[in-house]
Amino acid sequence: MSFAEQFPIVFNALNVGFLQTLKLFAVTLLGALPLGLVISFGSMSRFKIVNSVVKTFVWIIRGTPLMLQLLIIYYLPGLAFGNPIWGGGEEGRFAASAVAFIINYSCYFSEIYRGGIQGVPVGQQEAGQVLGLSKSQIFFKITLLQMVKRIVPPMSNEIITLVKDTSLARIIALQEVIWAGYAFMKGSQGIAGQIWPLFFTGVYYLVFSGILTILFNKVEKKLSYFKV
Repeated sequence: MSFAEQFPIVFNALNVGFLQTLKLFAVTLLGALPLGLVISFGSMSRFKIVNSVVKTFVWIIRGTPLMLQLLIIYYLPGLAFGNPIWGGGEEGRFAASAVAFIINYSCYFSEIYRGGIQGVPVGQQEAGQVLGLSKSQIFFKITLLQMVKRIVPPMSNEIITLVKDTSLARIIALQEVIWAGYAFMKGSQGIAGQIWPLFFTGVYYLVFSGILTILFNKVEKKLSYFKV
């Protein structure tokens, strides 16, 4: 089979794999962004028990490889309880991957949130209290707006890293774009022993990361009226 005949087959397969990558990326962000904020509140809690438990959990998640977390979340329930809760299909593998990614990235996001919140001068919060604002009003009208400006650069780095980390889901056989490219080395759709489809997957990551970089640069410019 010539390259001209192989390319449409490979291109279609990679597109299908990349849609799975995009889906995992989107679900992770939808879950990790709000959960990370909740975790950051826990790590800043005045209750020592809550503070200690949350900080220990974040330390464990940030201190262990995401690949190991994927394996534990996917295989441990079946090994420990004899009940493979995720099943053996693609939907089950995706669900396990999404849970692992959301937990992992929410812990990283929580530290970014915490740094952004604690970076807002205390005097501004005290000024809000003098004006008679409630704690929620102070957070949303004073702290949150300035926090967003502070966290955009580190948050954008983490989100772009997430684009590439989605490839780790292949460890539990999730059929994302890297998995699709590698399949043509082992034999897929009548094509075997071809490594170029695997290298070609890099184009997908470069384009997607480039689009995100442009978007985040625009966001930073929009927020440039905050001088911090």
